[in-house]
Amino acid sequence: MKRREFVGGLAAAASLTACAQEQKDCGDGTATVGETFEWSCVTSWPPKFPGLGMAPENVATAIEAASGGRIKVKVYGAGELVPAFEVFDAVSRGTVEMGHGASYYHKGKLDAAQFFTAIPFGMTNTELNGWMYYGGGLELYRELYEPFNLVPFPTGNTGVQMGGWFNKEINVIDDLKGLKMRIPGLGGEVLRRAGGTPVTLPGAEIFTALQTGAIDATEWVGPYNDSSFGLHKAARYYYYPGWQEPGPGLETIINKAAWESLPADLQAIVETTCQAVTTDMAAEYTNGNAMSLAQLQQDENIEIRPFPQEVLALLKSISKDVVEELMATDPASAKIGKAYFDFLEKASANSRISEKAYLAARDY
Repeated sequence: MKRREFVGGLAAAASLTACAQEQKDCGDGTATVGETFEWSCVTSWPPKFPGLGMAPENVATAIEAASGGRIKVKVYGAGELVPAFEVFDAVSRGTVEMGHGASYYHKGKLDAAQFFTAIPFGMTNTELNGWMYYGGGLELYRELYEPFNLVPFPTGNTGVQMGGWFNKEINVIDDLKGLKMRIPGLGGEVLRRAGGTPVTLPGAEIFTALQTGAIDATEWVGPYNDSSFGLHKAARYYYYPGWQEPGPGLETIINKAAWESLPADLQAIVETTCQAVTTDMAAEYTNGNAMSLAQLQQDENIEIRPFPQEVLALLKSISKDVVEELMATDPASAKIGKAYFDFLEKASANSRISEKAYLAARDY
């Protein structure tokens, strides 16, 4: 019921936005009758997976409702049409019109894109959204993707993640050496320099790899999604905080030709829907993580632990080096990184006397 209420409210809001842009009297609150579009959307997530996989489903449902059926989107989970890590290429080539995933999966192909998902020890969810929507981040995002015939839209954020599930204790820095861990993006490079071995795996393969010992540890998301995969049944130690993903943003990418084929009112509906789903996901994960963590805390077979301070200090130092090297060797990363860290500096100063100070006072 709550999901239907959300989609219904989103449809109404998107329709009003479309009406305002077109400056027409929409009468019954639906988009103006016109050409219809049928799109396909591929994702990096297991089909209809809670949170991550449902975000593109919610986008598709709301777009169809808000447009009065003028645009319909069929969503395909990872592996149903293309593999999890080939979403970028499929949309860029025009094989499909739309995709949903995380920009740090494009590492090695478009390194600067990582700034729009997560930088280790970087922006939180609220800070990233502030930079994207009001601090110039979105303009840089679209400029970066333009040569690939893509138009990106922030669409979802899980909030601060967990550090991951481990089948061995992490008590000192040396415990990272030789550790084989599923961890994507820049976090993976940081682990490598700390002596570990990063492994990139799609979500659907994580549980088996951890259970069979193919990997020693994995980060995925947090209590909500980790419980959905049953990762607590494959490892004992659950570490926090998620230094590698402090507020990872997800993305919808649309083929440029497909985007430009839409009339202005449908473009407004799509853009408004993506932003609304970002807000909805933040609420979903706040609730889901809280409820799932409460259950995990009752499991006597699990130990939820903080990373030792010396381990976090090392990871932070390496993260700084990794990002600085990326910015020194890639002009796009240099440009985007400067804007990112300029905003983060100001946002951090505000966070210290707002959220951080308040939480410290509340927990005192």
